[in-house]
Amino acid sequence: MTAYATDADSIRRAAKRIAEHTHRTPIFTSRTLDALSGRHLVFKAESLQKGGAFKFRGACNAVLLLDDAQTAHGVVTHSSGNHAQALALAARLRGTTAHIVMPRGSAAVKRRAVEGYGGIVHECEPTLDARERRAHEVRAATGATLIPPFDHPDVIAGQGTVALELCEQAPELDAIVAPVGGGGLVSGIALWASSLARPVRVIGAEPTGADDAARSKAFGQLMPLLESKTLADGLRTGLGQLTWPVIRDRVERIITVDDDATIAALRLVWERMKLVIEPSAAVAVAAVLSDELSALDGLERVGVVLSGGNVDLDELPFGQQPQ
Repeated sequence: MTAYATDADSIRRAAKRIAEHTHRTPIFTSRTLDALSGRHLVFKAESLQKGGAFKFRGACNAVLLLDDAQTAHGVVTHSSGNHAQALALAARLRGTTAHIVMPRGSAAVKRRAVEGYGGIVHECEPTLDARERRAHEVRAATGATLIPPFDHPDVIAGQGTVALELCEQAPELDAIVAPVGGGGLVSGIALWASSLARPVRVIGAEPTGADDAARSKAFGQLMPLLESKTLADGLRTGLGQLTWPVIRDRVERIITVDDDATIAALRLVWERMKLVIEPSAAVAVAAVLSDELSALDGLERVGVVLSGGNVDLDELPFGQQPQ
């Protein structure tokens, strides 16, 4: 049996650990989206989580597990947005410093949030190599503990609490659909869902312009991210060494959707559900409305994780609509 970086017991302990600091986010339903999908959908609104995204769960769990010596030196990460502000907020709650390496061009709303939570922003070039190199430099200079955006056992365990809550709120789910970037969310969900007495199927949703998870599933081995051409900025990253084995073994499939489908889903949720979500969350909605998911049998009740709501209002993709 494959040994994963974390397990259901770690997720259960994380839920207790972070409970007083996080929101138990509500679930929503929509007759309109039910009709469009042909299924009963249950939406988990992590867009209403502290920091505006599910990322706060993992960051909070990881920071709360630091010992006093580590806390004294602060934490460091590299992130284009949601993990950045999540870690800054978690660090503030713990009374320590957060150093956040952010690539130039990151969404302005997310940088303002990081700084508003007291995070110290260190800019770098918009490449993974530059992000990792700058984070290493900051770590060496400050002694801060590195808490990466997704490839960390405590982060994955924290993200898995999304599924723990959702399965308590909607216990008859047949499947959960969640967006995939680095894989921390969907792997945490899959670890919890597969541990249940009646296992819940887990399906990942990914942009066609950043489809390394889909290619990795297809080839049966971890494939590099070749490009990240998508408006879903939170998903412009590749899978990690810890998240890939879980996705390989516990995630049923990855559905890819193009940006047009994501924009349509984004607009639909805003207009019909009155929920502000970001493009990365809309990828999961687009997937659940796709022909590929429609073709799957045995999915009467499906949970959909609305992963975040941190929208840069200056970059809304709707454009002018015909009259």
